[in-house]
Amino acid sequence: MALWDKIKGQFIDVIEWVDNTRDTMIWKFPRYDNEIKNGAQLIVREGQNAVFMHEGELGDVFKPGRVELTTNNIPILTTLKSWKYGFDSPFKCDVYFITTRQFTDLKWGTKNPIMLRDPEFGPVRLRAFGSFCVQITDPGKCIKQFAGTDPNFNTDEAVGQFKNILATRFADALGESKIPMLDLAANYNEIGDLLTDKIQPEFDEYGIKLTKLLVENISLPPAVEEALDKRSEMGVLGNMNQYTQFQTANAIEDMANNPGGAGSNMMGVVAGMGMGNVMGGTMQNNASAPQAPGAVPPPLPPATQWFAAINGQQSGPFDDNAIKQQIAGRFIAQDTLVWKQGMATWTKASEVAEIATLFGTMPPPLP
Repeated sequence: MALWDKIKGQFIDVIEWVDNTRDTMIWKFPRYDNEIKNGAQLIVREGQNAVFMHEGELGDVFKPGRVELTTNNIPILTTLKSWKYGFDSPFKCDVYFITTRQFTDLKWGTKNPIMLRDPEFGPVRLRAFGSFCVQITDPGKCIKQFAGTDPNFNTDEAVGQFKNILATRFADALGESKIPMLDLAANYNEIGDLLTDKIQPEFDEYGIKLTKLLVENISLPPAVEEALDKRSEMGVLGNMNQYTQFQTANAIEDMANNPGGAGSNMMGVVAGMGMGNVMGGTMQNNASAPQAPGAVPPPLPPATQWFAAINGQQSGPFDDNAIKQQIAGRFIAQDTLVWKQGMATWTKASEVAEIATLFGTMPPPLP
């Protein structure tokens, strides 16, 4: 080192920090055995605080501004160093700069799935992730808890501890909330606010404020999501028989609008859909009916659909069991007009053989 540099380094006239990073929380002013003299200039920029430490003890804390260091504006340090009548000789002291602006877009997430009991689906495993923002509000406490002798403490070193706190408290809060799985997406803001209030006391121990906590996504395992998608698809389609009939009707209309070769191809499609309906009905009947060894029973005949004129309005269709219930409930009497496919006209119930026999099995009304 040149002689002039050595002489120049004996005293520090200006103490400042120009932060060119976005993740530094605490920065220690590099002293290298340099000494601070009486009247040195301390420059604290917006979004910073400066903290003086003497032999491990917390000294004075300075807000943004320019300060000339004298015994008048460093009272705590003056007391610690026992300067009774001021100081004229240089002194050694650790100076830390604290970033007081908000640190945003810090990520958190659950390392492992959270086991919960859902009221609709039973036991489920959920994962969650999001982001959060923090701000140093107590520089002295933050230095004691985090920095220590670290001359450059950044968010990467702190986020690990924050993420563990968030993930643990999130699992506990989600279990206590009793929110159904399908309603979680509508309650992300409420869950975030609940967690913020619940976790803040633990962040206070580090002199840090949790300014915002966002839940970006709560997800299920891929296999469960796939099953849920299938269930949603079935709900959208609704009645499968009606859906198949609708598809068949559209195919017939397309065939009529496209005669010739296209119509022949469409006829094959319609025939295939019809065969699929027959095969589907047969398979369903075979699954529900007992099978004799070596024999395949024919499909069950279609149920009769009845219509009745009740209170001057057409009601139905009713199957045989429903007709019995209507008669038992006195909604259909012997003179009620009924009709089914194949009948030429509406006929009194007492004149239709299949229904007339039902009146004899019903008891008369109570006296």
